[in-house]
Amino acid sequence: MKKILHLLTFLNILCLSAPAQVLPYGVIDTADLKMTLCDFEKDANAEVLFDRAVVRYEFTSIIMERHKRVKILNEKGKKEANVRIEYYGRHGDESIKDIEAETINLVDSKIEYTPIDEKQVFTETVDKNKKAIIFTFPNVKAGSVLEFKYKWITPYPGNYPDWRFQLHLPTRYSEIDASFDKNYKIDCFSKVYQPMAKDTAFTTEHGSGSEHIWAMKNVKSYKTEPYMDYPEDYRQGILFEFHQPGINWLTIAAGMLTDPDFGQQADNKLAHQDTIIARAKTLKTNDEKIAYIFNLVKKSMTWNKTNYWFTIDGVKKAWEKKSGNSTEINLILYDLLKSANVNVYLIALSSRDHGKLNPDYPSTLNFNKTAVYYVVDSARYYVLDASNRYNAFNAIPPDIAGLQVLSIDPDKMRFGTFTIKNTVSGDATLIAGEIGADGRLTGTMQVNSAGYSREKRLEIYGDLGGKKYAEGIQNNNRGLKITSFKFENVENDTLPLINTFDFEYKLSEPDGDYIYFNPNLFTGFELNPFLSESRISSIDFGCLANYSFNGRYKTPPGYKVNVLPPPASLQMPDNSIIFRRLVSEQGGTIITRYTINYKRAQFSKDEYPSLRTFYKKMYEMLNEQIVLKKL
Repeated sequence: MKKILHLLTFLNILCLSAPAQVLPYGVIDTADLKMTLCDFEKDANAEVLFDRAVVRYEFTSIIMERHKRVKILNEKGKKEANVRIEYYGRHGDESIKDIEAETINLVDSKIEYTPIDEKQVFTETVDKNKKAIIFTFPNVKAGSVLEFKYKWITPYPGNYPDWRFQLHLPTRYSEIDASFDKNYKIDCFSKVYQPMAKDTAFTTEHGSGSEHIWAMKNVKSYKTEPYMDYPEDYRQGILFEFHQPGINWLTIAAGMLTDPDFGQQADNKLAHQDTIIARAKTLKTNDEKIAYIFNLVKKSMTWNKTNYWFTIDGVKKAWEKKSGNSTEINLILYDLLKSANVNVYLIALSSRDHGKLNPDYPSTLNFNKTAVYYVVDSARYYVLDASNRYNAFNAIPPDIAGLQVLSIDPDKMRFGTFTIKNTVSGDATLIAGEIGADGRLTGTMQVNSAGYSREKRLEIYGDLGGKKYAEGIQNNNRGLKITSFKFENVENDTLPLINTFDFEYKLSEPDGDYIYFNPNLFTGFELNPFLSESRISSIDFGCLANYSFNGRYKTPPGYKVNVLPPPASLQMPDNSIIFRRLVSEQGGTIITRYTINYKRAQFSKDEYPSLRTFYKKMYEMLNEQIVLKKL
């Protein structure tokens, strides 16, 4: 009874103190039911009317009560009726309780409430650590308002929940009312790019802690920018870090090695391991051993599209199933290499979609993946990730290049953070073609791809298949028809990937006595990605790169070259990107050569104006046309 009274009192206080945008559960303004579009994001299919959380300590536990309301604006927005709330449910670590949900409609000028059937709220076991609450709102149509609330509880006083103002939908009002206990030091990090509607802090009664209320209004939906470095790090919100004295990367790494789901997995012998190791030991060099074991694991295992720094099923079971998360696959690789007497190490990392590693707050929460590290000599090393079937053993995967990682040497118990060097990528494109008097170009194109470019092309080809791969190239180049194509060196990691295809391409209809020809063909630089005047994120191209585009085009009989783009050179102020163009004509053949060299992969958002200016000029030069005139 005391708990019920306490809850009623709390809800009364909430109703009295809540801002006008946040109404009590079940109370709605008819204007929200009648609205047909989001006034600050006109093309939205749905809008979050409000999203509010109250977070407080109860002894050592943290309790968050969340209340959210979503407006469905059109038929496309009805997918928001499917709700999924994931949490860590192993050993009852976290729990979701007191769920209430209802659909609100305006029917014949009357408000109609359709509560969700409790029997239709399901708990799904995601894996041995995570669970999910899933349900679907009933009676949803364009114009509906979806309302739900729940209570999230964690027994860990340092597991303070982050709050995101910016969601995949535009949000009219978002607020977190956060209380803190002076016994647990929680550091707050504000990531916002627009004025706060509320930012109020005060000391709680008796000085036992503090309370801080943050709120934002009219937050547009989150959209990624081209070449973002860590996309999730730019979603507006308030982030919280638990400050633990005495915790450093040494204690974190040591703890990982004693974790039964990580370090202790090395004791599990795999099926047929003796046969694999016996074969590896017949090979003379470490490169041969690494190539053999890496390719065997890569081809034997299928990544299940999940990333954790720890194992879920364990390496032995993952090996039996031939499927696992990235760490399970790479721990298998590590154990086999160590058994073959190859001196390798482990690295724990945070992938770009997980967020940038924060070196000032040592925690396993920083990580979501493990890979393998091998030192070749004083100047070279390999980073091995067998979870991606397109990675090569002797090249740094582009999704890991440039990341700060934690190195772990289990044998010598040595640990440290360092930044993975940038890999080098590139395409060398050669086109031999003949321009017809009807404005058609026929010919053969060959692309030699190395590094990231090789892996990316293989991945697209592997995911789509040959037919759709060719269709994709055609769709990116309107008027193109591919008549035949082939790949070479698909299985040989040490050689560039060679992609050759024959094509027919409609340039343009002859304009009187003239044919106009844009030589920016099949380069991948058809559309400028940096058109926006502003930018919130840093730029990360993923790797260093060298591109060359070379063409030889025979002019049609009865035509001569009238206009050729002059030689040109363009560079960033610090020469970090250099573009060069050379176009000439020899004996009725037009010869083109374009090169783009990236000497840096990462640029800060402060450098964006100069990068944008450079790209604008470069694309103008890339698309400057050649003109042929009829004799």
